[in-house]
Amino acid sequence: MVRLFGYFFGMACVLFLVAAAGVAIYLANVAKDLPDYAVLNSYAPPVTTRVHAGNGALMAEYAKEKRLFLPIQAIPDRVKAAFLSAEDKNFYNHPGVDLTGLGRAILVNLQNFGSGRRPVGASTITQQVAKNFLLSSDQTIDRKIKEAILSFRIEQAYSKDKILELYLNEIFFGLNSYGIAGAALTYFNKSVTELTVAEAAYLASLPKGPANYHPFRHPEAALERRNWVIDRMVENGYVSQSDGEEAKKQPLGVTARTTGPSLFASDYFAEAVRRQLIDQYGEKVLYEGGLSVRTSLDPQMQLAARKALQDGLVTYDERRGFHGPIKQIDANGDWGKALADIPALADVPEWRLAVVLAVSDSNVDIGLQPAKDGSGKVSPDRQRGTIDAKNMQWAFRSADAARKSTKSPVGAVAPGDVVYVAKLGGDASTSYRLQQPPKVQGGLVAMDPKTGRVLAMVGGFSYSQSEFNRATQAMRQPGSSFKPFVYAAAMDNGYTPASVIMDAPIEIVSGGQVWKPENYGGEVGGPSTLRSGIEHSRNLMTVRLANDLGMNIVAEYAERFGIYDHMLPVLSMSLGAGDTTVLRMVSAYSVIANGGKQIKPTLIDRIQDRYGKTIFKHEERLCEGCNAGDWQNQEEPNVVDNRETVLDPMTAYQITSMMQGVIQRGTAAGKVDLGGRDVAGKTGTTNDEKDAWFVGFTPDLVAGLYMGFDTPAPLGRGGTGGGLSAPIFNEFMQVAVKDAPESKFVIPPGMNLISIDRKTGMAAVDGDPNTIIEAFKPGTGPADSFSVIGMDSTMAPEEILKTSPQANQAVQTGTPGLF
Repeated sequence: MVRLFGYFFGMACVLFLVAAAGVAIYLANVAKDLPDYAVLNSYAPPVTTRVHAGNGALMAEYAKEKRLFLPIQAIPDRVKAAFLSAEDKNFYNHPGVDLTGLGRAILVNLQNFGSGRRPVGASTITQQVAKNFLLSSDQTIDRKIKEAILSFRIEQAYSKDKILELYLNEIFFGLNSYGIAGAALTYFNKSVTELTVAEAAYLASLPKGPANYHPFRHPEAALERRNWVIDRMVENGYVSQSDGEEAKKQPLGVTARTTGPSLFASDYFAEAVRRQLIDQYGEKVLYEGGLSVRTSLDPQMQLAARKALQDGLVTYDERRGFHGPIKQIDANGDWGKALADIPALADVPEWRLAVVLAVSDSNVDIGLQPAKDGSGKVSPDRQRGTIDAKNMQWAFRSADAARKSTKSPVGAVAPGDVVYVAKLGGDASTSYRLQQPPKVQGGLVAMDPKTGRVLAMVGGFSYSQSEFNRATQAMRQPGSSFKPFVYAAAMDNGYTPASVIMDAPIEIVSGGQVWKPENYGGEVGGPSTLRSGIEHSRNLMTVRLANDLGMNIVAEYAERFGIYDHMLPVLSMSLGAGDTTVLRMVSAYSVIANGGKQIKPTLIDRIQDRYGKTIFKHEERLCEGCNAGDWQNQEEPNVVDNRETVLDPMTAYQITSMMQGVIQRGTAAGKVDLGGRDVAGKTGTTNDEKDAWFVGFTPDLVAGLYMGFDTPAPLGRGGTGGGLSAPIFNEFMQVAVKDAPESKFVIPPGMNLISIDRKTGMAAVDGDPNTIIEAFKPGTGPADSFSVIGMDSTMAPEEILKTSPQANQAVQTGTPGLF
């Protein structure tokens, strides 16, 4: 028996050694191809790029995986406790693999064998880190063995907190959210520190199967799983019994934020920033790099710009009548579902879609579009309202040739018509006004002229209606708003605001073709000063001035100001016949407003990478002494302005003064009033009134806009820059500068202010009422004799005398040098 026992013992030992050797060989073979777990030390997951307004408000987020990385120290204990209770209660005690939990899982799986139930897992958080970061998700023995080996190695190389940090920032929660910080925002629109016990428990239940516990598709399963996690938190001592019971009474409370944050009215601005980031860094960095972008957007100014442009577009559109309904549906029975399925303008919350239910001579009964919940279910609530006839009178006129105009709501709308309405009065009111999205469009930009920071940008009536940004992408003719740069070139090349140019018909012959430019309205004024020419936007004077100056010089100035990259030096370009953008025009006017300094327009102030390092900064000026540790009676820091001067500061002031006259006496007279503040600007109207422009500025703010159809078409009678765009500029600027300190245009040292006759340009005679104070550079002044530039192009001297009483008076009094 002893020998037999020894024989079997020996055989067992041999078999054990053979098995051990086999296992060792197998493990060695599996382990030799294991990935290097040291890469966890340089973990840099795809992180959301966040874009902020100038005041720090969150504008937009861009990510393929919605993730915000949080260090473990920033994650509250109750959140960590929820995940430990749900996934790995022995996390801080096991060496990477929980042998107790593994044994329990094996026993359960043996009991369930053949029942069709899914096998129970026993993966620890460390094992999940190994799988998620280093291995595939294949359900094989080899992968599980590799996972266990890596888990032991990871536990030896990293602290428990580091492993938990990796886990909480990597896992998928559903709804395209990754990591605990992203999940908290996506599901509850909260930061991690604001999560309650119930909310933390629900998030902890999701990694097991986000689709199985979807808050809207499977709310009961989600609630059951959340409550199970709360019970485990109580059982493990993380939460008291009473707090746990209270937490389980709470609803899920999910308010899914599927589209990310959006600062109201900032869509066009945010999209322009997104495009710039892609151009500068590429899509991968934008969507995975975790950039922190601080833009120049002023939210309050943006709201004012949006409202001003929308008001102007709607006012113009309504004057031309009603386009008809958005759509037609069956107004009988339950109209709510059909109405709810029609997409509304999401960025125009002041308006709601409604269906016409009944029409009479005095009013229209409407049903308002019902809301949808997160799962897409239509609310059973059916709200109704009324449009009184007086609140839709503009719609009695039809803009559609196929529809007739009417004198009452009957004939303007019919039951089943889907229209937009805006509420009148308070929340309890049921009175509404008929609205319609305008077909005319436009773009507006506001900029700080000293820095080039774009403070507001509106690219059209509604981003939901059209994503095309007319402030930066629409190439339009600026018309007469280009003229100040022709005059600036002249001021820099020997002309003065008092120089006199003939305002009379002219013919330009080129290549066998004859071009006959005309003034708007067709009238002529005879010999007039440059000031008069810009104030009243005289085309004929501008063409003569450009011809006398030379179009090569005009083109060089236009390119220097950034209006065009390459301008064709032909005379028609002096009238703004080339295509450019609102942003470029506002940037060019900013050079005049800031006294001649070149600027780089920017939407972005600063960009930081995921680690907080600044990788881009718009401000390039140097500040000497700005980083002093303390004050020891030293001089104040000096910011060195190293920007290039592209326009003589004296010329800049002369053009500014002349454009003040545009508002006081010229084409924008009576359209702009900022309560006594200094303001200058220029209207612009293109051929056939297809585009209406206005660009203007105070000492601290420049704003410009155009209005026109996307497919250029005449705006109709009165469709001028002064009639359409100047009022929009005025509405915006009144709000934008309301609380800003009042400042004046600065007269450069050395300029001479001299009274002149506003028609002849010569020094004014004492007591002459037709005078104006004009700014002259040193060495220049009013002419001693009445001379006219471009006179001999079309008119004989006697013709000039007929059109100019001042010239006739000069001849009669013997003033020398008339011609």
